[in-house]
Amino acid sequence: MDARDLALTAVFASLYAIMVVVQGLSAAATLQLRIADCLIPLAALFGWPTIVGLTVGCFVSNTFVSAALPNGVYDVVFGPLANLIATVIIFQLRKRKLVGCILGAVTIGLIVGSYLWMIFTPQDIFGFKFPSTLPLWGTTVISVTVSSLIAIAIIGYSLLNALSSPRIVEPLKSRGLKVVE
Repeated sequence: MDARDLALTAVFASLYAIMVVVQGLSAAATLQLRIADCLIPLAALFGWPTIVGLTVGCFVSNTFVSAALPNGVYDVVFGPLANLIATVIIFQLRKRKLVGCILGAVTIGLIVGSYLWMIFTPQDIFGFKFPSTLPLWGTTVISVTVSSLIAIAIIGYSLLNALSSPRIVEPLKSRGLKVVE
């Protein structure tokens, strides 16, 4: 990893952490939709600096947001692990970007949803009330998966496509930034 890769890793880690913390302090905190997750698909474009950066950024932000909460240690440990797995999936499936984004979102939904119910009570998904017969963890898995699909497979995929255009990629390459093909 050279100095540019290290700098890009730091940028992604910082950007992710700042986006999570700012969202947590704003009125948008009531949404289960983690806006910072829209950066996850960029692993298909920038590779390992994104993968490492978003994993570290998730660790930092989850430590800040969740560590003091009861069972918050689960979010500090398993949230970054979910980001790591999702970004690697998207990186590996970079030739099939939408499939990678969907699988990455589902991965985060399954991992994070499986423990988040122990930390936070799940919110209704866009006003939809789940039947009371559905277990709390099931509600949380569905809620996090739906929000991850929106953040990663819709917003993030759109961001990835916009940044993948030659008029964006070529100037980045000409300035020495490595872009995964």
